[in-house]
Amino acid sequence: MLHAYGGRALERDDCLVVLTPANPLYYWGNFLLPPRAPRDDELAHWEQRFQEEIVAVHPGSAHRCYGVNAPPAGEHLPAWQAAGFEIQLTAVLAQQPGGLKLPPRRARGTVEFRDFDLALEIETLVAQHCADAQGFEPRAFETHRRQQMQRYAQMQRDGLARWFGVWCDGVLAADCGLMREHAGPGALGRFQHVGTHPQWRRRGLATALVHRVAAWGWAQWQPSRLLMCADPEDVAIGIYESLGFERIDDEWGLQRRAPQDLAAA
Repeated sequence: MLHAYGGRALERDDCLVVLTPANPLYYWGNFLLPPRAPRDDELAHWEQRFQEEIVAVHPGSAHRCYGVNAPPAGEHLPAWQAAGFEIQLTAVLAQQPGGLKLPPRRARGTVEFRDFDLALEIETLVAQHCADAQGFEPRAFETHRRQQMQRYAQMQRDGLARWFGVWCDGVLAADCGLMREHAGPGALGRFQHVGTHPQWRRRGLATALVHRVAAWGWAQWQPSRLLMCADPEDVAIGIYESLGFERIDDEWGLQRRAPQDLAAA
């Protein structure tokens, strides 16, 4: 859904190739999706395929990312890990119509919500996102986020995206996007990049924001359901579950950071 706007998905005999031409620094916008878990002895093969399909088109894509459209491998892929790959597991959560729950507690502080005009306020959000760019080279990450937000601004103009923030005591503290696959009722809705500034965490602000945005989405867009992805080991997944999101699936992949990001980690 997200890659269909401003990106390309190419079907090959051995994998799906996803490309985001406007943002070669976007890890999970430029990746390969094999239909089964790779084996340790296939590392060289998939490295060559990434070179052919991604780097040949986008020389600026110095990362390596492989999604896997199958259950996680039983082994830990030692050869891949020795080559610098991280194994990433992501939980997929969904909320059905009527499933939104009230936050278990109120946010602390004087709280204000509003949505952004991305045509005018991209730089505010880029600065917000760069405040927590751990594990990434700062300048490259800033470029990546700006290119991402420019794409979302185009989606906003076409009625497919909105971006929301919560201000606490007058300061922007947390923000997130809400996307949909097409205009009109019944579209699939998808949260994107839910984040809280490091100085404003543990105040219930992200919980309040997600609740407010979900309520807005149900009322204004009338989607078929809302989706959210989260790290199953992170505390944020508990926030989403407390608001009525239910875990429906897992996805996983292999990621090796670009050299400049490894140096910054």
